[in-house]
Amino acid sequence: MTLKEKLAGKIAAMREDLKKLAKDHAARVISEVTVEQAYGGMRGIKSLVCDTSEVDNNRGLIIRERHISELTEKTPEEILWLLLTGELPDSEELKSLKADMADRSAVPRYVWDVLKAMPKDSHPMTMLSAAILCMDKDSVFKKRYDEGMKKDVYWEPMLEDTLNLVARTPVIAAGIYRMRYGKGPLIESDNSLDMSANFARMHGISDPDGKFADLMRLYLVLHSDHESGNVSAFTTHTVASALSNLYYAVSAGLNGLAGPLHGLANQECLKWVLMVKDMFKGVPSDEQLHKFAWDTLQSGKVIPGYGHAVLRQTDPRFTAFMEFGKKICPDDQVFQIAEKTFKVVPPILVQQGKAKDPWPNVDAASGCLLWHFGMNEFDYYTVLFGVSRIMGISAQAVISRAIGSPIVRPKSVTTRWIKGFVTKEAVTAKA
Repeated sequence: MTLKEKLAGKIAAMREDLKKLAKDHAARVISEVTVEQAYGGMRGIKSLVCDTSEVDNNRGLIIRERHISELTEKTPEEILWLLLTGELPDSEELKSLKADMADRSAVPRYVWDVLKAMPKDSHPMTMLSAAILCMDKDSVFKKRYDEGMKKDVYWEPMLEDTLNLVARTPVIAAGIYRMRYGKGPLIESDNSLDMSANFARMHGISDPDGKFADLMRLYLVLHSDHESGNVSAFTTHTVASALSNLYYAVSAGLNGLAGPLHGLANQECLKWVLMVKDMFKGVPSDEQLHKFAWDTLQSGKVIPGYGHAVLRQTDPRFTAFMEFGKKICPDDQVFQIAEKTFKVVPPILVQQGKAKDPWPNVDAASGCLLWHFGMNEFDYYTVLFGVSRIMGISAQAVISRAIGSPIVRPKSVTTRWIKGFVTKEAVTAKA
């Protein structure tokens, strides 16, 4: 059974279930908004629906009711199938999807022409966003919409665009790595490999034992989705809700991912670890690192990678990366400092009360593993994140079109209105 056939068999029941839920409980209140939340980035407001994944405060990432720790041995193709259908593919379904993705992976010549025409010092994320945006001309959704189609089949061309985009993006990203950093000519795809192994190979990084390919597989799985409220997912959803095609929407989402408070965080974490290594000429003792971390926090600075907007426990994706590192590079000094930081820093944060969540997120571990394999081009790290996250945000876009999600249009109020409202509330309370 193909992915489209599998998804088609689920959509009718999904639509009916959601229609009944909305009708029977239309007036039920599921959240409220405080003044703090209105001015604080809408943190914690329950106002979005995302069925591909959820982030539990204590358990971390859960993809389609499966904890991420259960998925660390899966391939990106299996995760894509899971995100879209809620099920893992059987062997025949997986074989079919891999063959389909391989057939779709050829990148149009004009994409390379656009990238070659860009300034030589362009940021890799700018290059990726531009490459995806220019493929808008090939959007199946755009073509079908212009021809005229019924709303109940919007999801079908969105799925076509998703499969084309997910298949092409690793090829484009690896090409950007080769072009931007002067690594030599592009390396052609080997369609006998799965997506992550082929992605690793096209970078041209020496990998005699396949460990870098293993890291790329794990990286693509762990970063694939993270609810719909993060900047990249929410931006993609908002743009796609206007019935903009997937290339417009994903390009916009990647522009959000490029920010230092989102996808750029992993390189900031690695910079901190490398700074510690240079300062102490190697791996510091626990006592040395404790004093340095304490002094850093006391000076008003932060230790990147510790604390998360949602999580209140150690990010299980961090744990997965650390377990991988213990197997493949336990003697690497950069990895050892990351491991020691995990031991030393959380108790300090608890003692100082500097963070609601003193535990590390995924960014505290991923960079040191990339560094171990010689990928020391910091600016490229967010591109890797983007290749992975495109699976989740694209899957969300397909589901949104399948269930007929409307255009995103929340109501805004002015500061004057808020002042008047809280004053009225205070007067009413006194009366």
